Amino acid sequence: MGDARHWADEVAAEVLARGIRPVISTGISPSGEIHVGNLREILTGDAIYRALSERGAPVRFHFVADDLDPLRRVYPFLDPQRYAGQVGRPLCTIPCPCSRHASYADHFLEPFLQALERLRVDVEVIRAADLYRSGRMDAAIGTALAARETIAAILRELTGKPVQPDWSPLQVCCTSCGRLDRTRVVAWSAEQGTVAYRCACGGEGSLDFAHAGKLTWRVDWPARWWALGVTVEPFGKDHATRGGSYDTGARIAREVYRFEPPYPVPYEWIGLRGQGDMASSKGNVLSAHQALEIAPPEVLRYLVLRERPQRAITFDPGLGLLRLVDEVDDAAARGRDERALQLSRAGGFRPVGVPFKHLVVVAQAADFQLDRVMEILERTGYPGVDREAVEARLGYARRWLERYAPEELRFTVQASVPREAVASLSRAQRDFLERLASRLESERPPDGERIHALVYETAKQVPDLQPAEGFQAIYLALLGKTRGPRAGWFLAVLGTEACAQRFRQAARAAG
Repeated sequence: MGDARHWADEVAAEVLARGIRPVISTGISPSGEIHVGNLREILTGDAIYRALSERGAPVRFHFVADDLDPLRRVYPFLDPQRYAGQVGRPLCTIPCPCSRHASYADHFLEPFLQALERLRVDVEVIRAADLYRSGRMDAAIGTALAARETIAAILRELTGKPVQPDWSPLQVCCTSCGRLDRTRVVAWSAEQGTVAYRCACGGEGSLDFAHAGKLTWRVDWPARWWALGVTVEPFGKDHATRGGSYDTGARIAREVYRFEPPYPVPYEWIGLRGQGDMASSKGNVLSAHQALEIAPPEVLRYLVLRERPQRAITFDPGLGLLRLVDEVDDAAARGRDERALQLSRAGGFRPVGVPFKHLVVVAQAADFQLDRVMEILERTGYPGVDREAVEARLGYARRWLERYAPEELRFTVQASVPREAVASLSRAQRDFLERLASRLESERPPDGERIHALVYETAKQVPDLQPAEGFQAIYLALLGKTRGPRAGWFLAVLGTEACAQRFRQAARAAG
């Protein structure tokens, strides 16, 4: 059972109790593949947005794409020769890795924004470059420059790190080399809204605030809260540590910009099973758009929303995904969180009512032919299921099989006896197949459980045969390999008459 009250409802109640208009902000730097782990921030914000909207609150929700962030290093997924000279430049000014997008930032942002559309996340997208260049950050820049000493003292106190004498809260982008990380502010004028700089490359000049560059991260965040009126923000646990970005941001908000910082919603990471926390810089990711190729939108939303933000999530794109799909699909699923599911509804989801693992087996047995799939489902205990819903789910099944299925669930039913494979069958295994064929023909077991029991019963009747050897004989005769789906249900899917005929053929071909 889920919590009696969902965490998004708890946050919504606390935010409304503050008596301020809720403005939810999320964001990311598009420096690499935007992955399922990154989705936690925006889906957390979306759940709070939905909970507040249900209460009639005039809530706003936006996503800031920090495309002014500089490229910090040449990541493993980048061509060193092409990108070594781009380090320090804003992501929106760097060439696209595939040459099909307007910039490096767009290369990673566009598929993510498309994924958000599929997830039905109704969010206002704000690009940092547009935010600064529009002049909306001018007042925040002037305020930060004027409060340089106050900000430096906050950073020293909370981080324990020294602040260099020439440090400035504003990173100016050099017009000569295009870099943000090598410039030094030498003068500025709040009245004129300009800043003068010198760069390590030898470049120098004067720029207006709107086109100068961007504030450093620990200043940019509270400045953005102030400029956009943010009152609620989810963020990763790294920002929530003592002396981290939220602590310094809260102090800067209060002491420099003179407003209360947003209600914080820190969240834990999402990891990939067997690989640890997802990280774009390390290439340990499953991108949001790739995840949506193997799982319906509601399933990904539910993955995040069924857990409190403070709890870590491990995403298993293998067998774990099958169980997750079934939890969303089956109204009687054990442990299902109905409120999380309600907040996960993205529109267009049509439950199938067939366990995904069973559908994966049926799809392969039917060679993904929809008419055959429907006939097998009817025969194996799932009559009257929604044909269009099944068709949609088959697409997910095919892609999941190609990319993440364990070997025993991935198979091709051989069109005829695989003679090379069955040549290895022992005399006892051949005897077993003959006996099993007769039992299947005479008893016609009605379901997979009965067939599975029948396999064991038949194996015990054959001298010098271990049950495991009997199952191997079944898979060799049908698939040409020694492992496959759970035998009883598999034979029920294929049909007992067809299986009996194949077993006799295999036993005689081996002999």
